[in-house]
Amino acid sequence: MDSFESKVQFLEKQLAHAQKMAVLGELTSTATHEFNNILTTILNYAQLGLRHKDEATREKAFEKILGAAGRAAKITATILGAAKNRKNTLEPTNLNKLVEETLFLLDREMSKYRIAVEKEFQPVPEILAEGNQIQQVLLNLLINARQAMPDGGKILVKISRDQEQETVDLMIRDYGIGIPADKLALIFEPYYTTKSGPDASGQGGTGLGLAACQKIIEQHNARIRVESSPGKGTAFTLKFPLMTSSSLPAKKTKNPANSANPNLVPLPGSVYS
Repeated sequence: MDSFESKVQFLEKQLAHAQKMAVLGELTSTATHEFNNILTTILNYAQLGLRHKDEATREKAFEKILGAAGRAAKITATILGAAKNRKNTLEPTNLNKLVEETLFLLDREMSKYRIAVEKEFQPVPEILAEGNQIQQVLLNLLINARQAMPDGGKILVKISRDQEQETVDLMIRDYGIGIPADKLALIFEPYYTTKSGPDASGQGGTGLGLAACQKIIEQHNARIRVESSPGKGTAFTLKFPLMTSSSLPAKKTKNPANSANPNLVPLPGSVYS
């Protein structure tokens, strides 16, 4: 029995790693195109500076080159931060900053597919989280939202504090095709997907993304709610419990056991994982 459980745990870790690598692969592909654009900018302005001897033109060229190089450095730093292995511990995390970094990584992809991202960020307390895992959830939800609007559209990203339920809430809402009611309750099932095949970017669905998101959110003692209506879009809301002094982990504390927050009550017409 112990051997069987060990194998299951090993396979779960392998699956989580494979999911993370898939997300990083998409980001690397996006970053490669972005770096090509940055290099083109740097080369063009370097040539401009060499052709023109006047000080004003050269100063403008240097400013553009410096700006492009700074963006390249930020892309590199953000992707390295997403790729590096952190200890399996929960730490006080600035959710606003983490979301901003994630949106920065996806900026070119959103622009390419004519997606406008609207942000409504309120000042909120830090949450207890493993940054890489939450970023993986964000990437899954944002890419899914983009794919739900093949002809372009808007994604609303909202961060707020729910005083009544004592949670920090993150909502990602698209205005795309939506999910029928008979499929909504199944979206967190492993291998289940609402996608019929690859989209314009050549990407399809494995059905593993939301199942992985569910597991990560549960490990953070948080909840995920989804509301959707065909033709009107889908909204995912992550509800993180407020961090207290008693919830701060010791240096070697692992993720808490999966448990539901008793203060969270499902809303009508929605699905909780």
